[in-house]
Amino acid sequence: MPPAASRCSSTTATITLIQPFQPDLHERAWASIPHPTLPLIATAHAKSVTVFSLSTLSCHSNLTGGHTRSVRSVAWKPGLPPHKLCLVSGSFDATAGLWRWDGDSTAATAGAPPDENEVEITASGRKVGSADIDETSHVGDKDWEFTLVLEGHDSEIKGCAFAPSGAYLATCSRDKSVWIWEDIGASETDDEWETVAVLNEHEGDVKAVAWCPDVPGRNSRRQYSSDVLASASYDNTVRIWREDGDGEWVCVAVLEGHEGTVWGIEWEPRPKNDRFPRLLSYSADGTVRLWTLQQDPEGQEDNDGFGAGSRGSLGGIPNTMRRSLREEWTCAAVLPTAHDRDVYSVTWSKDSGLVATTGRDGKVALYKEADTPPVSVTASEGQHDNTACIDGSVMPSVSNAQPSTMAPSPTTWELLTTIPNSHGPFEVNHITWCRRYDAGSEKRGEEEMLVTTGDDGIVRSWQVRVDDAPSTGGPEQCI
Repeated sequence: MPPAASRCSSTTATITLIQPFQPDLHERAWASIPHPTLPLIATAHAKSVTVFSLSTLSCHSNLTGGHTRSVRSVAWKPGLPPHKLCLVSGSFDATAGLWRWDGDSTAATAGAPPDENEVEITASGRKVGSADIDETSHVGDKDWEFTLVLEGHDSEIKGCAFAPSGAYLATCSRDKSVWIWEDIGASETDDEWETVAVLNEHEGDVKAVAWCPDVPGRNSRRQYSSDVLASASYDNTVRIWREDGDGEWVCVAVLEGHEGTVWGIEWEPRPKNDRFPRLLSYSADGTVRLWTLQQDPEGQEDNDGFGAGSRGSLGGIPNTMRRSLREEWTCAAVLPTAHDRDVYSVTWSKDSGLVATTGRDGKVALYKEADTPPVSVTASEGQHDNTACIDGSVMPSVSNAQPSTMAPSPTTWELLTTIPNSHGPFEVNHITWCRRYDAGSEKRGEEEMLVTTGDDGIVRSWQVRVDDAPSTGGPEQCI
């Protein structure tokens, strides 16, 4: 690859450096996560988190002293007012720390210059369970508090993520487990969380967790809650988890096909035609795979939560043994090859639908999906629905096919452009789309930019330009 579709595409794209965020962190940085609504982005590095302003592309505040080893991941709690910021940091010290900002909303949102707004926050005490924190640093009316430590994992925490509602937090670890925590505090500022599930089905380190976004098309099947969690592992698989009617979190699908560690997953942020969000997985095998849930037509799902044909094919197998077969996910595409080493991070734009990737080779790649219609197929009970991926391979579905279902059609993706050595000779650990608020933006808060985070300790911002020229050939010429 890349396939012919990329070579004959009339779409052109350019990625140009805007400027690095300041200051240089001077040490390996793992990930930069934008706030869901405010012009802030949090970067995990060393034993701390640096929050940058997207308005000034400079430091807003530093959170240090909460962990004894490197902070590997960070997540913002959604749904809070601007002056009530909250984020969770996941660390190699096997704990997750909860941080809160309860100060001046202007300071949180305005992105003032560093000399006015830079805040060094040191947590010299901890709150475990309901115990009080010993001491918190305050700077004027702007303060962060390290308010809670979540303990339980036996080894390094690799990822953390809040559910769209903010009611659940998922953490994953080198100990091969995924923990789900529930916010049971009496108020928004009452930090009390309890463990509601420990998921141990992965056979290797769990590298990342991601909650399905709360978007139209995210169904609430009869026997499951609407919350859907995906996890990626060193065991080369992705697992899909839901809470069943009994309040138990169960694995409803195992996505297999990668030939190396699955470093992470990325949900589709804005599905078309009210379909269930699709999922991208990326791996040490250098590939990015697109997965689609095969949904039963209306009325085909019976009262036990299975498709109409599952009762006969599964027979009398006890419920506890067939939970992993409840959902059928199919590989609908393998994106054109752009990386010759591990793909560490993928980001999917909510606005444009463009996908950007990066990884161990230091390259940034940009993709666009071509429009393709769905296809209707009929499969008999117990027959595997083998779907051809775009690279020509055949990917079997992850469970028995159902009769008379709407199967996902293979989709075509175009590799628009690549930027080699985006951080010089260093590996790039993370990439994300975020809103652009800096002085150079034409439409402040509306434009998007890419942000990359690397082993060089530099967080870089990138402008993306895409030009769709009129096509001169029919679709047959671009297959």
